[in-house]
Amino acid sequence: MFTLGTVPKLDDSRVLLAQGIISILLVAFAIMLYIINILDAYRNAERFNRNEEIKDPKARMVATWDKTFPYLLISPGTFLLIFVVVFPLIFMFGVAFTNYNLYNAPPRHTLEWVGLDNFKTLFTIGVWRKTFFSVITWTLVWTLVATTLQIALGLFLAIIVNHPVVKGKKFIRTVLILPWAVPSFVTILIFVALFNDEFGAINNDILQPLLGVAPAWLSDPFWAKVALIGIQVWLGFPFVFALFTGVLQSISSDWYEAADMDGASSWQKFRNITFPHVIYATAPLLIMQYAGNFNNFNLIYLFNKGGPPVSGQNAGSTDILISWVYNLTFEFNNFNMGAVVSLIIGFIVAIVAFIQFRRTSTFKDEGGL
Repeated sequence: MFTLGTVPKLDDSRVLLAQGIISILLVAFAIMLYIINILDAYRNAERFNRNEEIKDPKARMVATWDKTFPYLLISPGTFLLIFVVVFPLIFMFGVAFTNYNLYNAPPRHTLEWVGLDNFKTLFTIGVWRKTFFSVITWTLVWTLVATTLQIALGLFLAIIVNHPVVKGKKFIRTVLILPWAVPSFVTILIFVALFNDEFGAINNDILQPLLGVAPAWLSDPFWAKVALIGIQVWLGFPFVFALFTGVLQSISSDWYEAADMDGASSWQKFRNITFPHVIYATAPLLIMQYAGNFNNFNLIYLFNKGGPPVSGQNAGSTDILISWVYNLTFEFNNFNMGAVVSLIIGFIVAIVAFIQFRRTSTFKDEGGL
């Protein structure tokens, strides 16, 4: 791990980095087993000093088997998690501190550790800094606006359909959930055709005849963002609608009857009964909706690949962080900068999710801990 190779074409720095990470994981596992053995010997010594009975090896083996059997059952999944999730994360973390890009790609070249130079480049070099703050600003706006709108629409429709005066609830619910049943990949491609600047039905058959306007949905940055938000609302509201419908049906009618007796208005009943119940029951899933849209690569890439391009930046006007990482990695072979941005994405999502989960009463016990 101190060096990533010295002889180009013979030493593959990627392999050496991977081998080093695996070695560290194995050493950490061995140290953990050693510590467990030391603690077991310490506990036996304490029992001996207190003149307590020390189990014979066979009894200790049986007791150990009983205690470790559940861990044995989950060990395959644990090892899979380590090598499918933990190992790639550590590898990406390592790449972020190297000069791995198109001009230093192994095995033709050997990689070198560059410390925090990649992070300095991202925040100090003009093009990179401008691109990063532009992309992260749009990512946050996209996440907040698109997710909030799909949640608001889902809640509004769930409340309307759940109202006692509405007839044909089953049919209406089936129709509203249909967009969720269609694969998002297919839906996005259909919307790409509908929003096409030249032959799209939205311009040619709706906006142009009725309003006399034809926005450039794919080539104008503002209208491309509007279209993306609209598509995401269409894709996301059915799940939220189904989720809220189940919660609304679980709220006892006694609450509303008591509110009616107290003279509460519809808004007061919504604010004090409906909304708290819905949020309490669905908060974790709603948080995951925000996290999912923060990394919603499919829609951004399939709609117009993050375009249209922006002069003086190395990302498109609708690129979010995750699509920018894809372009950096697979289009420009800037693996080191892609790893840096990926670390920033993971840090942001982890911090926000942790704070929100901690503040969400769904995960608190009755004592509020």
